[in-house]
Amino acid sequence: MKFLYKILIWTIITMATAFGVSGYYFVNYVFETALDRAVDQAVDDSNILRFALETAALNIPTKYNVLQDNAVQEIGANLERSGQGSGRLLRVSDENRNPLYAGEGFTDGRTLLKSITEDNVVWQVLKQGENYYIHTGIMANAMDRSLYLETMENVTQVFEERATGFSVYRKVTLVMFLCSSAILFFICTLLTNPIRLLTRATKRMAAGDYDYRAKQVSSDELGQLTQDFNRMANVLEDTIGELRDEVRAREDFIAAFAHELKTPLTAIIGYADLLRSRKLDEEKHFLSSNYIYTEGKRLENLSFRLLDIIVTKREQIEPQSVNADIFFQYLAEMFAGNTQQELKMAYDPGTVYAEEDLIKSVLSNLVDNAFKASGQGGIVEVSGQNTERGYAFQVKDFGVGIPEEELKKVTEAFYMVDKSRSRSKNGAGLGLALCVEILRLHGSELLIESTLGEGTCIRFELPGKQAVKGKRDHEDR
Repeated sequence: MKFLYKILIWTIITMATAFGVSGYYFVNYVFETALDRAVDQAVDDSNILRFALETAALNIPTKYNVLQDNAVQEIGANLERSGQGSGRLLRVSDENRNPLYAGEGFTDGRTLLKSITEDNVVWQVLKQGENYYIHTGIMANAMDRSLYLETMENVTQVFEERATGFSVYRKVTLVMFLCSSAILFFICTLLTNPIRLLTRATKRMAAGDYDYRAKQVSSDELGQLTQDFNRMANVLEDTIGELRDEVRAREDFIAAFAHELKTPLTAIIGYADLLRSRKLDEEKHFLSSNYIYTEGKRLENLSFRLLDIIVTKREQIEPQSVNADIFFQYLAEMFAGNTQQELKMAYDPGTVYAEEDLIKSVLSNLVDNAFKASGQGGIVEVSGQNTERGYAFQVKDFGVGIPEEELKKVTEAFYMVDKSRSRSKNGAGLGLALCVEILRLHGSELLIESTLGEGTCIRFELPGKQAVKGKRDHEDR
């Protein structure tokens, strides 16, 4: 059942219970008040009739000063006639509670008669046929005789008014329920409208429409809930976008990796088959073996670099103080055998707070990429300088450059701007991706500036000891 109908039904049930109970007590209160007035009136009338009976008895001539039964009957008849039109019935009984006079229609019941005592008016409400009466009883002293006077006052109208009150109340209540139900339905529809909008939004999002947002139609708690839901949807959409990008990147990574493996493996298998199936002269045998060796080394280098990236994503570093000149000496020794291109270095003395081997890997990758981008006789400049935050390295070449639309992609694993040139020089597109991961562990990043046909400048800055220490303390907390 919908929440709207639950609210509506329970509200109507509550209202029906409240109206029913309050209506019953209200109508019953009015009835009891009217009945109490009727009882008081009947008791007063009984006292008046007793006085009239006693007075009439004194005015009747008697023999031997004894009130005869026929005189009592005459007095009773006169008293009843005097009340014609009021619906009052009368009965007079003697000392032994035997009726001397009873009006037509007076009940034969003697329960009340037996309970009459001196100076005490007793009464009861009884039903006779379709009518209701107040039956009263009182003792009267007439010329030394103790007589019992009973009256029956018709109060059917009081009971009819109660029945009419309940009937009218039921009709009014029914009309009120119909009107209030319509009003409540309208109010509940307005109140639950934000919930319906949120439900619609969740269904749309569950169906894959992550751009859909719930419309805010109020500023209360439900409006705040709508705002929170939309904020959650924004975060969810961003997260899903990131996951999609990550999945796409992984798929591209796997595809590129498989492609990188396919080319050298095909060459290795082909040359190996040639060596085992044919007898080659010494020169061809050497060329085939050398090709197998170089492609095998390329696969080995590819696997090592891929392993380095995986390790840097999972492990933390232990930075130490290292003199900056160690890195430049390492580069000079590593690329000393390159006679086709020139490596120029200029740096300030300083201290670098980092893990030495990882930063050497970063610099060697950057310089190696710079040499590959430069033609024969090209120049690669490496510089280092102290900064306010720490120590900055810069590698600059004057080679082919990188197109502007490619700059954001060059740090992705296996991405290569010029795939044919990279493969011809045993490149696999893992160098910059590895550099990015290593620098991320050091709290730094690559800053790349490049102009197509003019060259590329790559810069990164390693923070000082205090900055790195502060970062690690924050991560530990």
